[in-house]
Amino acid sequence: MFDSTKHAAMLQTLQSQLNELPSLMSAYQQIEPLILQVFNAKRMSLFQRRLQHQDLVARFKTGKETGEIKVSISPQSIAGYVAMAQQPLIINDPYDDEQLKAIHLRLKFDKKFDQKSQFKTDNILCIPVMNAGVLMGVMQVINTDNDGGYDDHDLALALEISDMLGDKFRYELGGTTHPFDYLVHKNLVSDATIQEITQDSTLKQTVQRLISEHRVPEEQIGNAISVHFQVPYIAYLPDKYHLYQNEAKLNLSYLKRNYVAVVADVRENPIVLMSEPNNASLLMEIESALGIESYEIAVGLPNQILQYLGENTSGSGPGDMDEILDEIGITGEEDDDQTDDLAEDAPAVVRLVSRVLHDAKRLNASDIHIDPEKGAPTRVRMRVDGVMRDINQVPASHHNAMIARVKIMSSLNIAEKRVPQDGKLAFKMSGQSVEVRVATLPTVAGEGVVMRILATGGAMPIEKMNLSPRNIGMLEEMIKKPHGILLVVGPTGSGKTTTLHAILGYLNTPDKKIWTAEDPVEITQPGLQQVQVSPKIGFTFANALRAFLRADPDIILIGEMRDKETAHAGIEASLTGHLVLSTLHTNSAPETISRLLDLGLDPVNFSDACVGILAQRLVRTLCPNCKEECTVSEKDKAFLKRQYGESHFEELGLAENFTICQAKGCDECGDSGYRGRTGVHELLNMTDDLRAMVYKEAAANDMKAQAIKDGMRTLIQDAVLKVLKGDTDVAQIQILSGHD
Repeated sequence: MFDSTKHAAMLQTLQSQLNELPSLMSAYQQIEPLILQVFNAKRMSLFQRRLQHQDLVARFKTGKETGEIKVSISPQSIAGYVAMAQQPLIINDPYDDEQLKAIHLRLKFDKKFDQKSQFKTDNILCIPVMNAGVLMGVMQVINTDNDGGYDDHDLALALEISDMLGDKFRYELGGTTHPFDYLVHKNLVSDATIQEITQDSTLKQTVQRLISEHRVPEEQIGNAISVHFQVPYIAYLPDKYHLYQNEAKLNLSYLKRNYVAVVADVRENPIVLMSEPNNASLLMEIESALGIESYEIAVGLPNQILQYLGENTSGSGPGDMDEILDEIGITGEEDDDQTDDLAEDAPAVVRLVSRVLHDAKRLNASDIHIDPEKGAPTRVRMRVDGVMRDINQVPASHHNAMIARVKIMSSLNIAEKRVPQDGKLAFKMSGQSVEVRVATLPTVAGEGVVMRILATGGAMPIEKMNLSPRNIGMLEEMIKKPHGILLVVGPTGSGKTTTLHAILGYLNTPDKKIWTAEDPVEITQPGLQQVQVSPKIGFTFANALRAFLRADPDIILIGEMRDKETAHAGIEASLTGHLVLSTLHTNSAPETISRLLDLGLDPVNFSDACVGILAQRLVRTLCPNCKEECTVSEKDKAFLKRQYGESHFEELGLAENFTICQAKGCDECGDSGYRGRTGVHELLNMTDDLRAMVYKEAAANDMKAQAIKDGMRTLIQDAVLKVLKGDTDVAQIQILSGHD
């Protein structure tokens, strides 16, 4: 039977305990028995919302079995649902799935805690702990002995208790009563000013006035609302966050009206960015529309959220991708019978292609892939730091118009869709011209396009190439020779052109005449005579090389040895007193020798001409801002030893427990742990012993063994050195070697 006098006395005692003790943690041991007595219950849990995480943690739980429980704020648990909905729940049988589904289709009761502790949960009273309209945590009271379980009287009492706890939570977490109290605390504005500008003003208007009239930095305003709402603040950082793409498309005008953007980090983890993250009903609508099981919640300033949604605050440029897609009518549902309703010169298509190109350059992407798919939207993907990322989707009905626009910009035949085509286009960004190599390929779903963004600017200094001391010393000796041929080899996108121009930058002195033949000319240097070859009109690498020999060169760079004719001409040029630099698509330095001999080159001439072969790859580098130093584990030590070679590992002179670095993740790298790439190298020096093996056309493995004996260290061995130096981590070697 409900005894109002007795319960009022208990609540008064509870309030006294909270008032007297300095913190919730010190008060908990005394208030827990009181709360359990009020509800005649067996157990309780008090979940606290973690400031920088989208989850709840229960550090206080009756019983000894579980010291800490973490649950996400989502319908995946009862506490998580109550936190998200900010509504209390009475569950009189948590094992009744139908009862849970009636509340929310994805609501579940996690039985593992019962199974672990051999305790059966019969009924639950779950209440959100709020203060100033902001979620602080969740209180759960479990297994009442009252007949019929929990009732409305229990609910009313629980709400009173949660208000008391909310006050205590707010105090302990260092939160604020109003969104801008933190600015007053930091002496950025006065309390009177806040009172004046917030009166009869929307949040957007208030933020705008704080910025324009009172010169309060956006970051400080973001920190203030983060402290108030107890969720992380995310500014407009397009390099780190992009609009999240999934099958469900939320109406753009709805998102703008409510100041909500669903963004994703570099790992494609979804984040619901809101100006008022305490709006539980709006969050529930967004969660339902997205249909995803896990996501984070963050707070953003209204103007910054609008920037994510396509508001072009600068008033220039092609506009935001989502705004353009909204204009051309993306719905997330494609009809196979739809036909193109946009021409290739339609304003939206022109801006769409321009936006893709600008985004790629801004993200420092090396390649853009426009991939058609049958019965699904076209995917726009980009390779950033060697890793492919999904960037956006374009309606399948508008795929052809987009491809035609790219073809027009590249001077390709828009009527021919049956055969591959190659071309180039250029666009301007921030006043700088950017060149793009374009390749179209017919697929069963339609034409696909791959665009390679070419490097711009001058040469990188050779000392910045991150070559090992042995390799840089040997390379400098090789390129000082007056004649011979030096090859830089590796797959497409491994940095061969960058390395060649770094070498040319070292050699580029007034007493040297240097000619280059490239396709295309990406990096320019003063003092070089650079020529663009054009196979379409018969001006090939081989023709350019022969022309150079009549132009009194000291050093010649040939972009690529694609065929026997070019390779033969390069060898002849090196034997007639010129230093020749070139590239080849091979996997390793020793393999390059076999490949050229297979092309039909004379082994005697090649061995005499070749001064060295530099093979290289690119690996991702650890973010310098957040990488962590750690003692190597036994597993990683054994792996590094295997990869470097047991017989050579001792030469490194490492201590028994040496340290390496590992990825962590921070705002600077978008929580990926990596930022940028560096080269790993394999430099083969053409010694007398190796030259004798080339004469005899020995097997590639035998030549590799001889090169290692002569001092060459392989790509994998050089990657191990980069790990020990702290440039990269073991995971990148595993990717490079294909071994765990």
